[in-house]
Amino acid sequence: MNQDEHTAAIAVLNDACRAEPGAGWTLTPGVQALSKSGLAQAVAAVTDFSDFSESNNPHGERDFGTFEVGGARLFWKIDYYDLDLCMASPDPADPAVTKRVLTLMLAEEY
Repeated sequence: MNQDEHTAAIAVLNDACRAEPGAGWTLTPGVQALSKSGLAQAVAAVTDFSDFSESNNPHGERDFGTFEVGGARLFWKIDYYDLDLCMASPDPADPAVTKRVLTLMLAEEY
C-alpha cells in the first residue's frame, strides 16, 4: 500500500469512527456537563462533520475537527492505540491492530 492509499484507508476508518457515537468515544467532563440538548447537538456536529481543510486536516486523515454549539467551542480528535490501549497503534490503517478513541472536548479543556 503506498502512502496515499495508507492515508485514504485511515481517513475511511476515522469517518466510520465518527459515525458511531458511543463505542470508542470519550466525552470530557465539560462536554458531559452540557445540557441534554447541547450534548445531542455536539454529537450530531461530530457525526455530520465534513468541514475539512488544510488547517485542520494537513495529513488527510480526517482525525480532528472544531465547531461551536450554543456559543461553546468544541474540539474532537481521534487517536490510534494498540488493541490493549497501552501504546500507539503499529498501523492506524489496519483495524486488526488498532483501536480508535475519539475524544470530544470543550476547547478550554485542551
